[in-house]
Amino acid sequence: MKTSVVFSAVLSLLSLASRGSAHGHHHHHKHSDSGTSSASAPATFTPPQVFKNVNLVHIVSLEKNYVKESINVVIENIDKEVQSDYILPFTNEQLSRLGGLEVRDRKNAESGPFVVEPVEFESFGPNQYVRIRLPTPLAPGAQQTLGITYYLLDAYKPLPASIKQEEQQFLSYSFSAYCPSVYATSKQKTEVKFASTNIPDYTKLPGSGDVKEFPQKQGSKLVYGPFDEKPAGALELVQVRFEFNKPVIHISRLERDIEVSHWGGNVAFEERYDLEHRGANLSSLFNRVKWQQSQYYNPVTHALKEMKFPLRVGSADPYYTDVIGNVSTSRFRSNKREALLEIKPRYPLFGGWKYPFTIGWNSDAKNFLRNTATGGFVLNVPFLEGPKQPEGVEYEQVVVRLILPEGAENVKWTTAIPKSSISEAGVQIHKTYLDTIGRTALVIKGRNLVDDFRDRDLTVTYDYPMSAVLRKPLVVFSSSMAVFVSLWLLSLINLKFTARK
Repeated sequence: MKTSVVFSAVLSLLSLASRGSAHGHHHHHKHSDSGTSSASAPATFTPPQVFKNVNLVHIVSLEKNYVKESINVVIENIDKEVQSDYILPFTNEQLSRLGGLEVRDRKNAESGPFVVEPVEFESFGPNQYVRIRLPTPLAPGAQQTLGITYYLLDAYKPLPASIKQEEQQFLSYSFSAYCPSVYATSKQKTEVKFASTNIPDYTKLPGSGDVKEFPQKQGSKLVYGPFDEKPAGALELVQVRFEFNKPVIHISRLERDIEVSHWGGNVAFEERYDLEHRGANLSSLFNRVKWQQSQYYNPVTHALKEMKFPLRVGSADPYYTDVIGNVSTSRFRSNKREALLEIKPRYPLFGGWKYPFTIGWNSDAKNFLRNTATGGFVLNVPFLEGPKQPEGVEYEQVVVRLILPEGAENVKWTTAIPKSSISEAGVQIHKTYLDTIGRTALVIKGRNLVDDFRDRDLTVTYDYPMSAVLRKPLVVFSSSMAVFVSLWLLSLINLKFTARK
């Protein structure tokens, strides 16, 4: 039952995202999932055998603290009719952790990402399916080369689960050496990439041809295959265990506020992080003395010691706080070429430890805002910034709240973030001091994102009529006048006591 609930949530997420009208349209309310109801959805789904995978290369990258999978596949229409839907399988468990799914034509780099949507049906088996819509239907016997990429969060298990603070950290990951597919595959291989050449354990399989055993180890890479013809649904589960002596940074929630002020000519950013280290736990209590002594040698460690936030050039007035208050262990470097905020937590973070914190900064509005020919405004900001770490950063939930001036209207938006990772969007009212009707706030919720999507744009267009522009100074003026008039009226009241005659 739990799996069904998880998939239902993800299914609605993908369904919302796949509707092209969600991007670049006027939003006055939250998306409502008004698509195919379960009552009209088919009871089961069997992918029609209309394609075959002629040649497939499956790349599994374990170089960061999330998994990036790439499938480069030549597909062929083996049916007698034209076909436009290619089906991709995922397990229920994978779907809850899946993000950033994008599909492109490998032979046409200029073409945009294909439309991706869930296949809706009533029964919940072990697999669920995603439909990739080919922009141009494929004729019988014709071939096309697809480039499919996606990310899986919370993917590793530390092995051992507990280590000493000075010991090396090893992670394990399980997957199929045959790329999961609903179609027969004529030829394929799976490449597994690591950040280190230290890969002490991995599943071995019988080889083929001149190769006696799979995988072949090539430095920091393992290659399973090439394999000959495999039927639809063929799987070969394998496990790898590898050194990952770096922090496993997981952001369970990021709230990113972007506040635009036309009168102040300023854009203010604030980011609130719920951070967790998902690596191996400490097998004994943290020893601060031993930690301080080891820092003289600056050894490689799985503890999180610092984070670096590259900001847009021109950023200023940074701050860094946590639940205790202001944190002084930060450094900000700003010049004409860069703006870099470096922060250190109050204590090093080891596996299982959590650290909520907040950072913020200001920037000149002219770096992000411009006028349109029709008198409106275009705001172009990064959807996601965040720390840039060599080990990578994964985000389970991201809430971007773009607070526009009071009276802003006709809000439209588009983003380069994959549509499959946008779960909800809508315009709300945000009230602060000296507001009359409240500020227009665009709220976009994303999930299962990674730092590979840093600096992908969020573009927002809106109108800001003159009546709204003048509203705040009129409110300030009238409020001030009301105070002065009240004081003047009070001064006319005679409070002196006069003696009776």
